Amino acid sequence: MEITAAMVKELRTRTGAGMMECKKALKEAEGDMEGAIEAMRKAGLAKADKKSGRVAAEGVIVTRVAEDGRTGVMVEINSETDFVAKNEEFQQFAARVAERVLESNPADVAELSGLTVGGGDERDIATATKELVAKIGENLEVRRFERRESENGQVASYLHGNRIGVLVDYTGAEQVGKDVAMHVAANNPAATRADDIPQDELEKERQFLEEQARDSGKPEEIVKKMVEGRLRKHLSEITLLGQPFVKDPDQTVEEMLKANDADVSFFRRFEVGEGKEKKEENFADEVMAQAKGA
Repeated sequence: MEITAAMVKELRTRTGAGMMECKKALKEAEGDMEGAIEAMRKAGLAKADKKSGRVAAEGVIVTRVAEDGRTGVMVEINSETDFVAKNEEFQQFAARVAERVLESNPADVAELSGLTVGGGDERDIATATKELVAKIGENLEVRRFERRESENGQVASYLHGNRIGVLVDYTGAEQVGKDVAMHVAANNPAATRADDIPQDELEKERQFLEEQARDSGKPEEIVKKMVEGRLRKHLSEITLLGQPFVKDPDQTVEEMLKANDADVSFFRRFEVGEGKEKKEENFADEVMAQAKGA
């Protein structure tokens, strides 16, 4: 059967694949459009499986807050390169995943992966991810999400570009929630208040400060006072309430909240790729390896 330009164009429109790949698939399927699409889909999923071991440490953070403001979600979806993170189809997929988290409240990423994409797309998210991998040519990963339902207040979100995201559960004026979320994005506190710091971490810091103070040669009672003072300073630097407020460093976040009759019960901050080892690529070596294999 003759493979016409119109047939190739239709297949390209429906699959997003290259012209030569579409022409080859149509020839192998003897002009059967649906057969060509299914063959390309299976080949693409096989290629996607091979890419699954590659490090994906770029990507986007997406946030969504329900209309009533009581529930907010934040999702990280990774790609291998920042270039793909800017791809419109990738970003649309990430946005849809975030909406599914908001709508369905999955327990974890495994449960999320089994949900349908929604919006008329009946594929599950795991399959849609694989097919997008095959189409884009990079490993992609729905890495993690946070979903917060406020019991007594509201949830605010903040995005710095699409690389840092924050959710804050707060009471008070809407602007306070936005300001606190922006502060968290900028200053990355370890916890809301000193009581939230694990005791083992406090003890390690205390021991470190004691060793430093004893090196000064001062009497033990002075050493104790030095340690307590330095520990208080350390806690103020790493806790949200103790930090100088980003929009007015002359007051702490706690003082700002009190002045606005507001409070914060929870925050979570995501940064793209944090905790992942990024593979160092050597472009010259990669080209050389390809040349040798040619």
